[in-house]
Amino acid sequence: MATTTPLTPPDQRRKPPPIPSGTLWWVVCSAAALGLAACSSLGPHRVWGTAAALGYLFAALLAARGRSHRTAGAVAVTGAVLLPLLWLLAVERAQLEVRVVARSAGLLLAEGTPYLQRPLVPEDFNPYLPGMAVFGLPEAVAGPGPLTDPRLWMGAACLAAFALALPAGSRSAPLRWIAACPLVALPLAVGGVDLPVAGLMCLGLALAGRGRAGAAGLALGAAAALKWTAWPAIPVALALLAAASRSADRGEGRRPAERAARCCGLVALLTAAALVLPAALRDPAAFRAHVVDFPLGLTDAVSSAASPLPGHLLATHVPGGRTLALLLLGVSALLLALSLLLRPPETPADAATRLALGLLLAIAFMPASRFGYLVHPLVLAGWAAVGETPGHPLLLRVRKQVSR
Repeated sequence: MATTTPLTPPDQRRKPPPIPSGTLWWVVCSAAALGLAACSSLGPHRVWGTAAALGYLFAALLAARGRSHRTAGAVAVTGAVLLPLLWLLAVERAQLEVRVVARSAGLLLAEGTPYLQRPLVPEDFNPYLPGMAVFGLPEAVAGPGPLTDPRLWMGAACLAAFALALPAGSRSAPLRWIAACPLVALPLAVGGVDLPVAGLMCLGLALAGRGRAGAAGLALGAAAALKWTAWPAIPVALALLAAASRSADRGEGRRPAERAARCCGLVALLTAAALVLPAALRDPAAFRAHVVDFPLGLTDAVSSAASPLPGHLLATHVPGGRTLALLLLGVSALLLALSLLLRPPETPADAATRLALGLLLAIAFMPASRFGYLVHPLVLAGWAAVGETPGHPLLLRVRKQVSR
């Protein structure tokens, strides 16, 4: 007979920490936006920084006058996302990757591959996996316009996936906060390919935590077809599912949990393969040049992803620094793998935190990286803080399956 008794007593359930939304938080956000507007050489970034600084400032004033977190957050989202987005759409300005995604969709429809055969300058390269071209299909089919702009579809995919990853009934406040956070608000307005990847990773881990292995595999496979940065999420989700076999009483849940892990991994790999392989096999040389050689700095054209992070500094200023940076990147991946084997995450929040830390190390040591990539660990850490439901739903589902 199935049991629905929670494995964690009600008085021991962890309450999510409060979301930063007071006056100080909005002041810090305003200062960060103003700093970007003053220092950036990119026009869309300066537009965003000016509008966002004002939006955050008004949110701070409202918070200081005792207005609700909801009102202040709505003002921050308006100033940091909606207003700069509408202005940039009206003047047809966007970050470079928006044009790259739109062009890749046109190439995919015309030639069966989203990659130029002979890229010469950095703007010719498309360092994303073939699935990313999906967000450019509306523009490729219906033509350029405010409603077909790829950044709208990338932002919508991120926010929708993040919302679905949150517990039902408690989505509005975390969703509002994550949209207003500068590292997310900026790419929502100017365009950012990392947004849908981060959202789908959260959704995949959430579904794995709910015991929905097949659905988790679909979400993670879709994310893995967008960028390489999503691939570490698959072993983390598998470790989360497999951890149920260690936690179930007397080992009764081992086989169901192992079957769930295998199902998730198989679905994720099949989904990613179905979305990536047709375009990759169409022109393997172009695929390698765009998504392997260019991000690793192995082409004559140099990536514009050159924020002063440790990997870039090593590759630029230290003899043999590129090799050292890649070695540190490999060591970070090995340490993450060992942590999953020796101490698998037992809750979705643990899994998201582990993945966020691994991606943070990867971003730090990649030879070609930028601060914008930090949206991955930020979204994962934010979801880990507010998105975990009480108890262990995965273990409950395993116990139900065993007791039938």
